[in-house]
Amino acid sequence: MFKNFWDNLRKIDWVLSLSVFVLFCFGLAAIYSVGLSQQSTDFSNFNKQIAFGVIGFFIFLFVSMINYSSLRVYSRILYVGAIVLLVGVLFFGSIIRGTKGWFNVGPINFQPVEFAKIVLIVVLAKFFSNRLQQFKVSKHVIMSLLITLSFVVLILFQPDLGSAFVLMSTWFILLVITGIPKKYLLILLVIFMVIMLVSWNFVLKDYQRERIAVFITPSLDPLGSGYNVTQSIIAIGSGQMWGRGLGFGSQSQLKFIPESQTDFIFAVIAEELGLFGVLFILGLWSIIFYRLIVIAKRARDDFGMYLALGVACVLFVHIFINIGMNMGIMPVTGISLPFLSYGGSFLVTSLVLIGIAQSVAVRR
Repeated sequence: MFKNFWDNLRKIDWVLSLSVFVLFCFGLAAIYSVGLSQQSTDFSNFNKQIAFGVIGFFIFLFVSMINYSSLRVYSRILYVGAIVLLVGVLFFGSIIRGTKGWFNVGPINFQPVEFAKIVLIVVLAKFFSNRLQQFKVSKHVIMSLLITLSFVVLILFQPDLGSAFVLMSTWFILLVITGIPKKYLLILLVIFMVIMLVSWNFVLKDYQRERIAVFITPSLDPLGSGYNVTQSIIAIGSGQMWGRGLGFGSQSQLKFIPESQTDFIFAVIAEELGLFGVLFILGLWSIIFYRLIVIAKRARDDFGMYLALGVACVLFVHIFINIGMNMGIMPVTGISLPFLSYGGSFLVTSLVLIGIAQSVAVRR
């Protein structure tokens, strides 16, 4: 048993693991810096993030040692479990920031949607790998869409538009990678436009419609809904080349940036570490995506390939949306930045995703 453990440990992609760990350390530094701005110099979030990180890295190591093929066997159970949690949170969940998407278990808050992201990757990986040569038949495209929508619809009822967009984007990117006919892509685009029209009129709350309107024209409400984005852009620009230094960012230390430890932590990093820090972080993410693609190419079967690609898709969409909303080119949707933003649920989820990719790498 121990021999197998050490053999598997040596086969882990250590470049990928080290890149993730360095990003996590950057996130801790930014969270610590924000803690300095509190009146009583509160480092409680910093300490919690360390605790979640320790738990997450242990789970990451455990998942890496498990044979990823077992996920195929238990995919249906995982799917049912995710649906039950998403339904349950609508009835028994707590409302935080206008979203009823949290379970409170003592001092710990848990978001079922984070578990749903992992499960969707597993379910879609199994579905796509079983039908890799059959996606010229429309029914397989529709079936994969229905699987995804079973999660998305429940998430929209919370409502959590950002997470719903992450799941839909993950499905769409995997579908494009599979190589479906162009006519299907056109049909899907039309369906997407119809869904957006219906959502705008019947699903989205007033504050969500306001966010989209302000995203298109920030000057509509510069001191209200457009305030977050405006201050974030100012912070990013003020960092210049080398930044103001950790703990010396005027926007973050004087609390001009709201949600500075979660949604807008990228603006904090850009202000305090400058363009150099931003490019370094983007370089780490580039390494992570490169290693995930290498793992996908070397996977011993199609299921492992789609698992690695699914992990890359979820992380990429999160990064794209978060940095986009920090720079004012995407609506503010409450999407966290992987390994950097404060939050236990998403940090552990991200490390589990990397652990799944490592499981594929170990058995390549």
